[in-house]
Amino acid sequence: MTQRERATFDAAELAVVLSYWDLGVIESVTPFLRGSLRSPKVGVVSERGKFLLKRRAPRRAHPDRVRFSHRVQQHLAAGGFPVARLQPTRDRGHTFVQLRESIYELFEFIAGGPFRHTVEEAMDAGYVLARFHQAMHGFAAPPSLPAPRGDYHEGVGVRSGLLSIGSTLSSHDSFTGDEAELAALVQFLVTAYEAAQETVETTGFSALPPTIVHCDWHPGNLLFRKERVVAALDYDSVRLSRQVIDVANGALQFSMVASGDPAGWPEHTDEARYHAFLKGYESLFPLSPQEWSWIPHLMTQALIAECVPPIQETGSLGPWAGFRVLQMVRRKLRWLAANETRLERSARGVVAT
Repeated sequence: MTQRERATFDAAELAVVLSYWDLGVIESVTPFLRGSLRSPKVGVVSERGKFLLKRRAPRRAHPDRVRFSHRVQQHLAAGGFPVARLQPTRDRGHTFVQLRESIYELFEFIAGGPFRHTVEEAMDAGYVLARFHQAMHGFAAPPSLPAPRGDYHEGVGVRSGLLSIGSTLSSHDSFTGDEAELAALVQFLVTAYEAAQETVETTGFSALPPTIVHCDWHPGNLLFRKERVVAALDYDSVRLSRQVIDVANGALQFSMVASGDPAGWPEHTDEARYHAFLKGYESLFPLSPQEWSWIPHLMTQALIAECVPPIQETGSLGPWAGFRVLQMVRRKLRWLAANETRLERSARGVVAT
């Protein structure tokens, strides 16, 4: 399967997998074309209700990682957090099915719409992230299920991925004739990533107490209704880190201005949504002055770390040619560096009012 092809279920696979849950008579099974291309999903309507069946992407199908993320989701559900509830299997009440190397999960289906880029939605997304962090302060996993570690700030593979991108892109038309520019582009991104990392580390980041973070808080993982979050999805990346990791990534994702080909994406962020997201978060969890100063640097790291792995592996990011995506990232990082002080001050001023 290439990066641009979506993984699917076959009929025999679905018949076997769905037999593990007590759903009664199944009325329909419909492809659900959202989320990771490597993690197929289908909507299931049965006499017992509406559900979503998911096969985890191969790199996220380690049983202990799944068990840990399920403990997190069960803890959230018990506390009334807006999460799609896992459905227990019919035999031993497990929360997933493992067949060979594949892992399957079944969730209740929650009706909701995508992010429509409103200020109100961005604010509620920040508030719900704060609720997630608040809930995680009371979470404790058994010693047999240690929390995963590592995040986009540590980014062990980001630098090596950047330095090897040239060999991946060499087979793609988007790169032909641009070897010199790619070398300069890679050096710019490596320098930006490492400078941001050093700034954060030398000002006390590691001294923050670690807690469980979502580590993938973006519009595609939230469902909205009437400009409010009705469900936060996808806990495949939950891990032990610092809360500000989620805050900075959320501020980036909910303020991103992007449409069509990355070559035409504007360099600026949507500052109204940026402010709204942070205001929503701070309505429950105020940030320290030090955390405020880290957000632009962590946004820099988050943007680079999100784009590098898929481009390094396949030469593209979804449907977009990798070289053009990296050029877009450079434009946005330059804008962010030029405006980081103003963004911090204006956002803090908005939150304080």
